[in-house]
Amino acid sequence: MLSKRIIACLDVRDGRVVKGINFEGLRAAGDPAALARRYNEEGVDELVILDVTATLEKRRAMAGTIQAVARELFIPLAVGGGIREEDDAAAAIDAGADKVSLNSAAIARPDLIETLARRYGSQAVIVAIDARQISGPDGRAGRRFAVYARSGSTPAGRDAVEWAHEAESRGAGEILLTSIDRDGTRTGFDIAMTAAVSCAVSIPVIASGGAGAREHFHEVFTAGRADAALAASIFHFAETSVASVKQYLRQQGIAVRL
Repeated sequence: MLSKRIIACLDVRDGRVVKGINFEGLRAAGDPAALARRYNEEGVDELVILDVTATLEKRRAMAGTIQAVARELFIPLAVGGGIREEDDAAAAIDAGADKVSLNSAAIARPDLIETLARRYGSQAVIVAIDARQISGPDGRAGRRFAVYARSGSTPAGRDAVEWAHEAESRGAGEILLTSIDRDGTRTGFDIAMTAAVSCAVSIPVIASGGAGAREHFHEVFTAGRADAALAASIFHFAETSVASVKQYLRQQGIAVRL
């Protein structure tokens, strides 16, 4: 059995870590480099930096922030936000990123996934999918998972399961699946959506949005079939440590990295 990964996420705006609910109402959560240092010491498996306003402001992720965080880490670092062209990805990797995460740009130009996979390898290309559930006319039956672009503000006219499958076929090495409905709520991951996407692809799926307790990680790794789980709020504000989550998961029989 492959070990499940615990990933911490730093949503960054203007060089500071922020966190909101349902992608709105952002509040300060600390210094990126200081949080990265803490997570590295606590044993997190990977770190993701998402420059949450880069796409809306039509700019690259801030190289200075990437460099400051990368200096604190001995684990893989992924960077997303403002990766619109091949040169943007190159700038992030030159600044210290091991992987780049594409979202809105991949929706607008799916061939960018192929371009970056050829240049850096699929293991360095993550396609981030922000989605929410849309029920059919009969309620739960026929529900779909609609994709949104531009930091969750714009319907993309895509189904999350279909888009994940296409992203894999174009060379993506991982899917970062975020539930907009669960983001920042701490009510648990969207298990139905995570399981649907995980079953549709053969590449790793990182579940995001809703982590609020150790039990939520167990649920998303079992019923949700996720390969990794990402969290922000509960780690940033020291409500739950990475070490305690891993200890709990081991007690539940889930293989995690030491």
